Amino acid sequence: MRLPNKVILITGSYTGIGLAIAKRCIAEGAKVVINGLDDNLGQKLVNEFGKDNATYLTIDITEAAAPDLLVKETLNKFGKLDAVVNNAAFIASSNIETSSEDFTHKMFSVNALAPLRIIKACLPYLEQNKGCVLNIGSINAWCGEPDLLAYSMSKGALMTLSRNLGDSLFREKGVRVNQINPGWVLTEKEVLNKEQQGMKADWFKDLPDIFAPAKRLFTPEEIASACIFLLSDECGPVSAQVIELEQFPLIGRNLPKNWSGSHL
Repeated sequence: MRLPNKVILITGSYTGIGLAIAKRCIAEGAKVVINGLDDNLGQKLVNEFGKDNATYLTIDITEAAAPDLLVKETLNKFGKLDAVVNNAAFIASSNIETSSEDFTHKMFSVNALAPLRIIKACLPYLEQNKGCVLNIGSINAWCGEPDLLAYSMSKGALMTLSRNLGDSLFREKGVRVNQINPGWVLTEKEVLNKEQQGMKADWFKDLPDIFAPAKRLFTPEEIASACIFLLSDECGPVSAQVIELEQFPLIGRNLPKNWSGSHL
């Protein structure tokens, strides 16, 4: 057990990477507070995990009351808070022509401002236990694809938040803050999105080398495995770090000989 008796709040954890993190945390001895937008799914998951291991709060994290309500649910159920995983995200395509002010504001509200507000609400309780924060970002934070402009900007903001607070909060309050930037992950939502875009049902089985040297995408469970180290005491004083989980170097990667740029 790598997380014995820890209480961990995980946003956006009814599906995908967040759900994989929640399952792994419980397997490592933690209690979890899960969050999402589908109340029926939240209740189903708590029944599956066991009410001694989990509780849930269905709420949009951009709502003004969300941070305090998440903290309240956590303390009412488990009496303490050891870690926060800011995983919930708004993912949508846009470029300079389609990134309207309202759209971009929504993107930043979910992906950067809500995590900041949640950390602020949780901080007094994290400080009590010398706890930690783990933000789930994206390799797009470094630049992003042409049609992920607003999303990439918001993840860049989250990355700066992680490095800034990872330094200041650790020095001042003993609370570690780190971030994981996953590459392309095969979540159920990603499969559905690509099918809706007109791609074949098994599109993920035929990927160009430029995107997947391993001939496959990451699984949510693989991302969750990396999260456990940063959430556990075994990582020691690691703080203000951003860890990329990708199949290739972000800078200076070797292009396949037959690559013409047509896949980007």
